[in-house]
Amino acid sequence: MSAADACAIGVGAVCGALSRYQVGRVAADKIAKNEKLQAFAGWHTAGINVAGSFALGAITAFPSSPLSLGDPGIRPAVKTLSLSKPTSLQHRIHLSPRTKLMLGIGFCGSFTTFSTYSVDIMNMIHKGETAKACAYGFTNNAAGVIAAFAGYAIVRKFFRF
Repeated sequence: MSAADACAIGVGAVCGALSRYQVGRVAADKIAKNEKLQAFAGWHTAGINVAGSFALGAITAFPSSPLSLGDPGIRPAVKTLSLSKPTSLQHRIHLSPRTKLMLGIGFCGSFTTFSTYSVDIMNMIHKGETAKACAYGFTNNAAGVIAAFAGYAIVRKFFRF
């Protein structure tokens, strides 16, 4: 891994962690202030994980292009096109491998959080809420996988990759 790749992952990780904290704090505050939402206390972590899974699926769907890395050993997933000629959208949009590292491993990796999810389940079980813990675990995992597929499929369909 190059120093530039490590820096890209670090920048993405800082942004993802700060976003996760802010989204979690805002969601927890809104849930705490609304009696109708009290049943969803703790579920904001699942929402964050599902959103991150969707984002990672979408990021994965974009073709890669090594143009910013300058590595002659890697071939672009799309042809390099002249910017003077209008082309279809799928031939113009790509993410460099470094951008995918920053957004995927860095941002999504720190935005989603398996450790908080695990502690949430542990706390539910300690409170005697075993059925809720099972539902939470199943929902988080199933919705995360479905969201990843959805993000991937939507980007592929929209950009016609």
